[in-house]
Amino acid sequence: MPLRQVYAGVMSGTSLDGVDAVVTDLAPDDGSVCRLLGAAHLPFEPTLRDEILALQRAGDDELARAARAAIALADTYAQAILAAVSHAGLSAADVIAAGVHGQTVRHRPEAGWTLQLNDPARVAERTGMTIVADFRSRDIAAGGQGAPLVPAFHAALFRGDAHRAIVNLGGIANVTELPPRGVVRGFDTGPANVLLDLWHARHRRATFDGNGAWSQTGRVDDALLAAFMSDPYFARVPPKSTGRDLFNGEWLDAKLAGRNVAAADVQATLVALTARTIADAVRTHCAATTEVLVCGGGANNAALMDALSRALAPRSVRTTAALGVAVEHVEALAFAWLAREALGGRPGNLPEVTGARGLRVLGAIYPR
Repeated sequence: MPLRQVYAGVMSGTSLDGVDAVVTDLAPDDGSVCRLLGAAHLPFEPTLRDEILALQRAGDDELARAARAAIALADTYAQAILAAVSHAGLSAADVIAAGVHGQTVRHRPEAGWTLQLNDPARVAERTGMTIVADFRSRDIAAGGQGAPLVPAFHAALFRGDAHRAIVNLGGIANVTELPPRGVVRGFDTGPANVLLDLWHARHRRATFDGNGAWSQTGRVDDALLAAFMSDPYFARVPPKSTGRDLFNGEWLDAKLAGRNVAAADVQATLVALTARTIADAVRTHCAATTEVLVCGGGANNAALMDALSRALAPRSVRTTAALGVAVEHVEALAFAWLAREALGGRPGNLPEVTGARGLRVLGAIYPR
């Protein structure tokens, strides 16, 4: 059957593990929301990853360094998109547009701005495709948080008869509440992988704790967990969003100051922090939820998933793979969907999620 609405989507998140790209039919003949046609993952070159991390904080020659990093990111995005298109057995001409979010390096919605490194014009040139980018700024201009942006897509893809919550375990964790009917809500709960990866890299040299193996050698330090959870962000009422601007190495070091806690115990306590803050958020703000679907890279961490299942009991906890959507594809699919909404002149935000003054069309368009 002919393909009708072929879009690409790209995501590189707070975890900085690389770029995920998908190609999808957003009007498949079976009546579903989308059908995956192809996918690709490209890890970041270590020098690019290090520079993105460095650009999270003030430093020398920031403007030139950010511009150079944006060029390198754009080339990586283009390469990932073309790899996904090739995997789908398609050509650039078959793709209506690609949604390219960019890499968030500063997120300050309370000050009225957010910054994503990107060069969408370069991606358009490299791919020969229409590119949609800059999804956050219009929502922020309308008084919103500019994040999270995926709940509208979660509603389109995962809403059903059960009262569900979708939990994304990226660098930052966010939750979307999906009642069978009525208002969809969502917000960032706090750190997921960002502190786990940081602490693991500091002590074990690898960039992440595969399957949570190291964390399982430690034990939760209750006093340290209480210190972590004392941060005012966790008690804030949504709408709210966060990132490395708050949850970073300096934050962690300040909480650890004056404490003598073994490194593996810190890792185990960070797992508990992620699970506890998500569970508290669900109980406080999504109390009617009976079923939780998890996506994002953290869904592959067995220790984290086990801790989350215990913390959320008696609610059932599964990954989105149970509904046929791989955990690593959800956000990239969301930006393909947001690109389609932008081209159609339809709103992509949910004011109940972001706090914006109303519905807004999101994204700037760079024609092929």
